[in-house]
Amino acid sequence: MQFVEEIVVDEFLPTVRSLLAGELRDRGLTQSEVADVLGISQSAVSKYAHGDVTTNERIADDERVEALVSELADGLAAGDVTPVQALIEIEVLVRDLESGGDLLAQLHEEAVPELADHGASFRVHDPENDLRTSERVLSSLRRGLRILENAGGFATLIPAVGSNLVACTPDADDVDDVAGVPGRIFDVKGQATVPSDPEFGVSEHVASVLLAAREHGANASAAINIRYDPDLLAELTEQGHVTAEFDESSDVASSVGAAIEDEPEATVLYQTGGMGIEPLIYVLGSDAESVADAVRSLL
Repeated sequence: MQFVEEIVVDEFLPTVRSLLAGELRDRGLTQSEVADVLGISQSAVSKYAHGDVTTNERIADDERVEALVSELADGLAAGDVTPVQALIEIEVLVRDLESGGDLLAQLHEEAVPELADHGASFRVHDPENDLRTSERVLSSLRRGLRILENAGGFATLIPAVGSNLVACTPDADDVDDVAGVPGRIFDVKGQATVPSDPEFGVSEHVASVLLAAREHGANASAAINIRYDPDLLAELTEQGHVTAEFDESSDVASSVGAAIEDEPEATVLYQTGGMGIEPLIYVLGSDAESVADAVRSLL
């Protein structure tokens, strides 16, 4: 009898630690610093460096593992990602890879062939429970924020009221189901400043626009607001986005809903302002990373 957790501990964890240790060393961290970041001993780091730890090539070669290790190494080396945040993101990936038919599930079935013949849908951990769903949203949001922070010139797109990148759970129906940056993202002397880690229930305005769009049929789970400029709108249109205008001086939910009903494929909403209302563009997307990438393409 072998549990999938044993595969995680015996094969996945050593492989990911080995990859991370190597990537961190490549980024200039000392053996002692790598040990501190990964929460392991220096002797363990040395073993990883010299290939004395058995790793699983299928795990190491998985594109999702490679991408996450590279991203976390960048963040950990720069101090933009804490070890706890890295742990959460790796945990989310583990649960995704445990899903029926995915990599860890395959390795488990190969280790215990009887599982493949099990008639019921097999899933040791339910990746759809509320906690894991929320962590996936926050993980996506942190990645999106890093994209924006590392995008030179993003500060020029931040409106006077500040920007916020938000993302929601699949069944979101109010602002408590939408995560964003507490206090918004502001331009501080030409530098985009994210004041703290994303949380749920902290965005009222951008979250309301996203929820209203979703309620009226928009296929979006994330959004950001940037300053309004006709040239930016034209660039987004040229990139294939469908735009729709709404009137923010009236009820936002109704106005956004009407705009989406007129343009069901809209991925960019905008309003041109009014008395005491700053004109803004809202970019919608399937997740925080795709929204951040769309904004980065404007720079």
